[in-house]
Amino acid sequence: MPPRRSTTRGFKRTATLLNDQIRRAGESRGFAVSRLLTHWAEVVGQDIAAIARPVNVGYGRSGFGATLTVLTTGPQAPMLEMQKEQLRAKVNAVYGYNAISRVRITQTAPTGFAEGQASFEHKPKPAKPEIAPEIAAEASKAAGDVHDTDLRSALERLGRNVLSKQKTLRKG
Repeated sequence: MPPRRSTTRGFKRTATLLNDQIRRAGESRGFAVSRLLTHWAEVVGQDIAAIARPVNVGYGRSGFGATLTVLTTGPQAPMLEMQKEQLRAKVNAVYGYNAISRVRITQTAPTGFAEGQASFEHKPKPAKPEIAPEIAAEASKAAGDVHDTDLRSALERLGRNVLSKQKTLRKG
């Protein structure tokens, strides 16, 4: 059997290129499982992720019972303090065992130190440009024969994106 030819032509996914660097950076801060950093909102839920961020995982001398340090703003700390046990359980579910025995909450000023660094909100997505009516009509016409409504709407969105991109490339 001949060896399998690669279909990637030498290209790799960005995630695979950065995976080792993210893991090393996370491990230097105590995060043995980088998923805790990269998917914080999925791990703890949107309500906690909106008010807190993981800062450090510190291991004791015995190696068991790590401490997760979480950063939050002053007014949110009492709310987070009441949810520490649920937070610990959710984080331990990511590790797969009781890696975290204690959650420590640290506070910072609501606007951070001099530059507003404590903002936990995600940046709002930029507003999408208005699609020309003739482009929308052409995309709807192209996908009109599809009977599945979800597939048809997905094809219409794809058509609008492709046609509007072509229009801007012709202008430039």
